[in-house]
Amino acid sequence: MFSAVHGPCARKRGALRLATAAAVTGLVAAGAIAGAGGAFADTPDQQGLGGATATIQGLEPGSYADAVVQDDDGEKNVSAGLFRMNVDGGGTLRTYCIDIHNPTQREAKYRETPWSGTSLANNANAGKIRWILEHSYPQKNDLAGLAQAAGIEGKLNNAEAAAATQVAIWRYSDNAKVTVKDEAGEKLSEWLYTSAQAAEEPKASLTLDGASVAGKAGQKLGPVTVHTNADKVTVTPSEELKAAGVKVVDKTGKAANSAVNNSQLFFDAPVGAQQGDGALRLSATTQVPVGRAFASDSKSQTQILAGSSDSTVNAEAKVTWAKQGAIPAVTVKKDCAKGGVDITVTNKGDKPYPVTVGGRTVATVPAGASKTVLFPVAEDAKYDFTIAGRHFSGTLDCKTAGAGTPTPSSKPSPASAGGSSTGIKGGTDLAETGSSSATPMIAGAAIVLVLLGGGTVFFLRKKNTAGR
Repeated sequence: MFSAVHGPCARKRGALRLATAAAVTGLVAAGAIAGAGGAFADTPDQQGLGGATATIQGLEPGSYADAVVQDDDGEKNVSAGLFRMNVDGGGTLRTYCIDIHNPTQREAKYRETPWSGTSLANNANAGKIRWILEHSYPQKNDLAGLAQAAGIEGKLNNAEAAAATQVAIWRYSDNAKVTVKDEAGEKLSEWLYTSAQAAEEPKASLTLDGASVAGKAGQKLGPVTVHTNADKVTVTPSEELKAAGVKVVDKTGKAANSAVNNSQLFFDAPVGAQQGDGALRLSATTQVPVGRAFASDSKSQTQILAGSSDSTVNAEAKVTWAKQGAIPAVTVKKDCAKGGVDITVTNKGDKPYPVTVGGRTVATVPAGASKTVLFPVAEDAKYDFTIAGRHFSGTLDCKTAGAGTPTPSSKPSPASAGGSSTGIKGGTDLAETGSSSATPMIAGAAIVLVLLGGGTVFFLRKKNTAGR
């Protein structure tokens, strides 16, 4: 976000997380659902959703300026403007913050994330934030025209435009009382804020429907449907698929080594193939759509995309096959609106699939059916569980820090201020409070649910398998 808070407010939030981690240390339990499928490496919590991953570098030089946050104790000076991220595999992203009170972790890793997996899920003004991004800097590089639209006399520079855009966003993302110090910047910020209209969430740069499939050997398993704004997606099967003789094909049965938007891919498992599993990696180069959210499991402040160069994006699909018995396919997705993660289990076998967690059966998925379990997770808590031999982990970060801390500190944090004017790796001074001793303790605590005793509550509902 902006110059994140570095004083009492930030320390209060960090202390709360530290206490939470300590309190649950003796209560951590791993959820295991027994069934077909071999062990996988750690799987991203947003399996199949794909997109860009990047490392934050700091505020962009020449694209931030001073702002003032008002609270009951007076005025606090902060820096507001554009952040820069380096994309894994190549590319650059420019982002604004949507969590004004939360510090930025040094060189934190970020993943392109649906709004449903961030604080935007519960924000009725999320669409207005996207409108601001589309109608201001850097999407609108004609600063003279931007100034004219806002009724500003005189010139408007990059720093003023970036600060104005960030401040207008904070008013919607955090309900913050914040203004730009510069008169021209403040006038632009007010124009953006009052002019904003609701816009839809942008589509992902690369995502998959049916990112986890299963079925009997000898059948064509799928489909995995590709959604992307890239011209072409490269399709690469894992070594496990190659060794088992499982081919990746299109809907006509022809071998597929590439895909485009709306392509359907299938796994052709040979008759008699022994029980097994594998993965398919999809990669492309494209510009990530403006308004996509970027979240970090390290609790670094959530970002929203303002601009993208051509960047590398990836997604992954999983497949399980067997000759008989219960054959589960599993997908996991954060659900901030409901306060947990949705775990969908689809049984493509010929026998019922008992869903067992912590030694207790909580549901049974009939052959050919699908069920979704809402897995409750506390805010800021880390979840870590294994389903059908696959490991899922992540942190639920669904609220802005301001939800529990009403005002920022009187000392602006280097996190959002970006520290030095270089704003690049090695030169930025991202918040040290963000990488305090609380962070590793949180990361080390695998908080799922207190599964001991009768404390686990699941909400089960059947869902149509279509579109999963």
